Amino acid sequence: MLKLYEQEDKFWDWQFKLEFIISRQANREGYAIEYEGETQGLMIIETQLHGSRLAEGERLIYVDGIASAPWNREVIERPPKYKGVGTALLIFARTRSLELGYDGRVGLHSLPGAEKFYDLQGMIDVGEDEDYDDLVYFEYGLWRSSVLGVS
Repeated sequence: MLKLYEQEDKFWDWQFKLEFIISRQANREGYAIEYEGETQGLMIIETQLHGSRLAEGERLIYVDGIASAPWNREVIERPPKYKGVGTALLIFARTRSLELGYDGRVGLHSLPGAEKFYDLQGMIDVGEDEDYDDLVYFEYGLWRSSVLGVS
């Protein structure tokens, strides 16, 4: 379905990402949203190696991959079966950042077609990254734990 609709993540091999990368690297975690027996979205995060570009010297959660299922994308199915899957995954990444003491900081490189989504999520466009195929790098800054009721 992703290939048919020319989605930018059509060649991502999630099985490889989940089985190989996570099983061999302790600093990576994989998460899925499942509902009614189907996977609605997936996310892989890196938890120890990346630093913030907005708060120099501070660690953050790096989103190594995030995607909603094809039937949850407006460009494929109108209306999408479920809305908010990507948003829920990003909120979880921020929560995980709080749990690790990173103050809600999260960063990621965006595929061109998803830049507007991250902008609408309130992420800060830090600019194109020439070391990462000129993809735009986005980052969430400090997020007070009181927002989530986490202490």
